[in-house]
Amino acid sequence: MSISKDEYSKMSDKASPNSPILLNCVKAFLIGGLICTFSQLLNMLFEKAGLGENEIKIATPCIIIILTAILTGIGIFDKIARHAGAGTIVPITGFANSVVSPALEFKHEGMVLGTAAQMFSIAGPVLVYGIGSSVLYGFIIYIFKLY
Repeated sequence: MSISKDEYSKMSDKASPNSPILLNCVKAFLIGGLICTFSQLLNMLFEKAGLGENEIKIATPCIIIILTAILTGIGIFDKIARHAGAGTIVPITGFANSVVSPALEFKHEGMVLGTAAQMFSIAGPVLVYGIGSSVLYGFIIYIFKLY
């Protein structure tokens, strides 16, 4: 018995529940906004503590990355992401999660071949492309004295 694509599509639509798109968008907006607000509060806290502008620019992302890595490691970030969806892909938290998650998945293979080797399996290509293209761009600027 074969079924047509239209019949399969109708069966698939009937079997899968509809996603509450508006609710998901609101949750992503609110939780992403909370992450950004928390980051801004850290900036203000570091400013009140007397750190200079350069130190604040370094300290805030470091704290966010460390907190995201810890929350991913203990399983809390995944629960937040289940509700927030794209709201947790604020660049710095998304990056930290994409580094820690594969490392945790492969930790049973050992520290070197598991955790260390898989740590950059998702974020690695982005880093290689970003660093490689910036080096190439720097060479072009240097050779043609464009700067």
